[in-house]
Amino acid sequence: MSLWEYANPRKFMQTSGTILPWVVGLAVATLVVGITWAFFFTPEDYRQGSTVKIMFLHVPAALMAINAWLMMLVASLIWLIRRHHVSALAAKAAAPVGIVMTLIALITGAIWGQPMWNTAWEWDPRLTSFLILLLFYFGYVALWEAIDDADTAADLTSVLCLVGSVFALLSRYAVLFWNQGLHQGASLSLDKEENVADVFAFPLYACMAAFALLFVALVLMRTRTEIRSRRLNALLAREHAK
Repeated sequence: MSLWEYANPRKFMQTSGTILPWVVGLAVATLVVGITWAFFFTPEDYRQGSTVKIMFLHVPAALMAINAWLMMLVASLIWLIRRHHVSALAAKAAAPVGIVMTLIALITGAIWGQPMWNTAWEWDPRLTSFLILLLFYFGYVALWEAIDDADTAADLTSVLCLVGSVFALLSRYAVLFWNQGLHQGASLSLDKEENVADVFAFPLYACMAAFALLFVALVLMRTRTEIRSRRLNALLAREHAK
């Protein structure tokens, strides 16, 4: 079996229709467990108090905001190289989900930053690169909506995705690139001295898994909607041509 079989819309719809209920169910169950564990069964931090629990929303959302764009990058490259329409539609479907994840990360970061930094926003290199990523997300969605021809829109948005990937990577690795600024280092690290305590790390892992599963479920649903929409438009165009 070849992975490219799923570039066929019919094959994708058949397979995604089978696995989607399981992904949705697993995402909901993991989200309930993760959020309940994180907000009701973890202690307050000795320095940050109860505000540390914002981390359980902020970190998974920020991670998925960046990884959503990287997923769009891979799908865009597949479109540019192989011209598989499902990949272009999957990238289009992921963009609004990425926007929501980025907004959650920025808003929770501001709520977290106010008591910790005494300011909700700072033009920190890491925060600024994340804000620019959000603007690229909006630009990507707007470009899809502005162009009537679907293949031309897919081409131009794929190029935009390549350019925006620079900022996605900057957002992901800014903690390593810059030491200055208010933003703290990575919450999770292989270095035991820098990694958060296990009492916070394990529920954080659960929340990260929940957000990842939620992202997959939403992208599958939105991609299926995009395929149906394209089929409907094709049928309407045929009827109009008669």
